[in-house]
Amino acid sequence: MQPYEVVAVLSDIHGNLPALEAVLAEPDLRAADRVVLTGDHAAGPLPVETLDRLHAALGDRAVWISGNADRELVQARRDGKPTGYPVDDWAAAQLRDDQVAFLAALPPTVELDIGGRTLFCHATPRDDEEIVLVDSRAARWAEVMSGVDPAVATVICGHTHMPYARIAHGRLIVNPGSVGMPYGRPGAHWALLTPDGAQLRRTVYDYEAAATRIAAESGFAGAAEWAQEYVRDTYTAEAVLTAWGARDGRP
Repeated sequence: MQPYEVVAVLSDIHGNLPALEAVLAEPDLRAADRVVLTGDHAAGPLPVETLDRLHAALGDRAVWISGNADRELVQARRDGKPTGYPVDDWAAAQLRDDQVAFLAALPPTVELDIGGRTLFCHATPRDDEEIVLVDSRAARWAEVMSGVDPAVATVICGHTHMPYARIAHGRLIVNPGSVGMPYGRPGAHWALLTPDGAQLRRTVYDYEAAATRIAAESGFAGAAEWAQEYVRDTYTAEAVLTAWGARDGRP
């Protein structure tokens, strides 16, 4: 396995092209050896444009992983199965056939050598929808990581849209947060990995201009409302931890 010195991680872009473009302009991301995309790339208001921009900007530097929303877009397009989210159902219908095929072929996990074995996934290594949070119990972490090789030193996961880094059973767990639908505070969240550890990054951009652009450029009827909810406004971390606590298995 080839070792890497600097790897950027972007997760949960969700078709928010202005947020993605802000992160792509970051000097540290532009200098990274690889950029790992840990799922939920296109389920949002600018799906086609977001996938095209990722391919054009990153090329062979990109390492792609499938998220639950990517899987659901493919199912909606191929099987007519509703995702449960109007914007995602709309996004599935917009994708070109080549983009659907590309998303369908993405792996659920990828492993790289970044000063040791580093495993990337969307939610957890065993499930693309499973919830683990920064304050998850030790027993919960043992459960969801039970199938991971003990030699894996670091696990990178997304899905919950909240950035954190913590140690669980001697292993570093990092969630870069969400580029396009952040929870906790506004901004496009991502991470930078080196052999020395992980840095959580946040790119601040013009949220008002981004929301206006999304409303103008997206063909989704609810694009303005989507931009208000996820670009201008931000759900608090406390509200999300409370709402998702039950899915974490706690009382």
